Amino acid sequence: MSDPQHVPVLFEEVLDLLNVRRGGTYADATLGLAGHSSAIARRLGPQGTLIAFDRDPQAMEIAKANLEALREELGPEMPQLRLIPRAFSSAAEEIERASLDGLLADFGVSSLQLDQAHRGFSFRQDAPLDMRMDTRSGETAGQVVNQADEEELANLIYEFGEERRSRRIARAIVRARPILTTAELAKVISAAAPAMKSDKIHPATRTFQAIRIRVNDELGEIRSLLESAPSLLKFGGRLAVISFHSLEDRIAKDALREGAQQGIWNVITRKPVVASEEEERRNPRSRSAKLRVAERVKPERSEVTRKIPPQGGSSRGYRPSR
Repeated sequence: MSDPQHVPVLFEEVLDLLNVRRGGTYADATLGLAGHSSAIARRLGPQGTLIAFDRDPQAMEIAKANLEALREELGPEMPQLRLIPRAFSSAAEEIERASLDGLLADFGVSSLQLDQAHRGFSFRQDAPLDMRMDTRSGETAGQVVNQADEEELANLIYEFGEERRSRRIARAIVRARPILTTAELAKVISAAAPAMKSDKIHPATRTFQAIRIRVNDELGEIRSLLESAPSLLKFGGRLAVISFHSLEDRIAKDALREGAQQGIWNVITRKPVVASEEEERRNPRSRSAKLRVAERVKPERSEVTRKIPPQGGSSRGYRPSR
C-alpha cells in the first residue's frame, strides 16, 4: 500500500549517519508513511526493535499497512514493532530511559498532508481551514483565523512565518472574517500583501506556515523532543533530525550546540547535510531539508569532547549546506 509519491528525504544519508545496527533499538519520531522506518527495520533483524510515533491517524493507518507488507516480505527477519499514535512530545512517557541506539525525527508537514486537499494545509486547492496533524482533537486553522484578535494574528504570522508584512495581513484577515476556506484566506492575504518582483514564493506561503505551526504547536513539540532525547539514548546512541525551514533548524542547531558545550552531545555533522543536486531533481521537497546528527556522550568523555572540534565522521562526501 506504499504511496508512489512518498519519497523520504536524505534517505541514504539518514541510514548511514544514524548508524543503524542489527539487533538495536531505534525510534522514528515521525513515522509518516514509514519510508525511513521500513529501511531501518530491514537492518535490525528479529532481535531488533523499532518504536514509531505519529499523531496523524490517516498516516498511521497507511504506515501500518506498509509495515505489514514489509513483514510479509521479511518473514522471521522482521524486527519487533511498537507503533504509538501520539505526538512525539510524549516520547519520554513512552520510551524507557537510556534504551535507544538511535532516534530519528523528520520535522514539518508531510507530503500526505500537503497533497490531500481536504486537510486544508495548502492553498493550491480549495478546502476548509483545518491544518491539524491530529484530526481527532485540537483547534483548527479556521478557529485561529476567525477567533484570534488582530494583535495575536500579527504576532504569530511574524514569529512563525517570518513575514514582515504581518500587521497588514492580520488587519486584512480580521476585516474579511469570517474566512472559511484555504482559497478565501489566500485571496485575502494576496490582496493585502501582493507578491513583489523579488518574491520566489506565493504571498500566502509564510502566513499559511505560521498558522499551521500554531495549530500543531510544532516548535513546542520539537523543543520537547530535543529536551528528552539525551535521556532516552544510550551512551553512543545517535540523534538525527531533519528540518525544513529556519525556525526548526535554529532550534535543532542551538540544542545540539548547547548540549555539546555541556558534554551531552558530540556533534557528528560539522554543517547540516543537504540533498544532492540529483535528489533535488527527483524530489523537490528535499531542497530545503537539513540533516543534523549528534552522538550521546559518555560522562567520562564529556570534558575531552568539549575540547575536540565536532567530527565530520561519515558525513564526508555529502554536500554541506549552501
